[in-house]
Amino acid sequence: MKRAKTEQLTPLELEIMTVLWETGPANVQSVQQKLQRELAYTTVQTMLNILHRKGKVQRTLKNRAYFYKPVVSRRQVITQTVGDLVERLFGGSAESLVMSLVETNQLTAEKLARVHKLLAQSEEESDGKE
Repeated sequence: MKRAKTEQLTPLELEIMTVLWETGPANVQSVQQKLQRELAYTTVQTMLNILHRKGKVQRTLKNRAYFYKPVVSRRQVITQTVGDLVERLFGGSAESLVMSLVETNQLTAEKLARVHKLLAQSEEESDGKE
């Protein structure tokens, strides 16, 4: 049975993308050395090739080795992943997500105050653009 193609990154793909976002273009060996866990060279190579096929990284051949660089930004991945999470788990309701975070003590009063401040800044910027 063939797996459904997904735009979401797996945990390992996300780890590899994080290395690339932090270091910039890198070859397989460089990525392998910067990962938090030990993985075989061929595993990292396979994952980078999968990311390339998914269109998440671009590769360039330099001195007989491919160098990979991110095509999508961290912000793009976060936006897509959070949107998918809100849609799948909360029926598209961002309010339900926030309420869940409060109910499970993931969002403290201090953090909620920061969120409120960010919302106020965002509204001010929106008002200024109109």
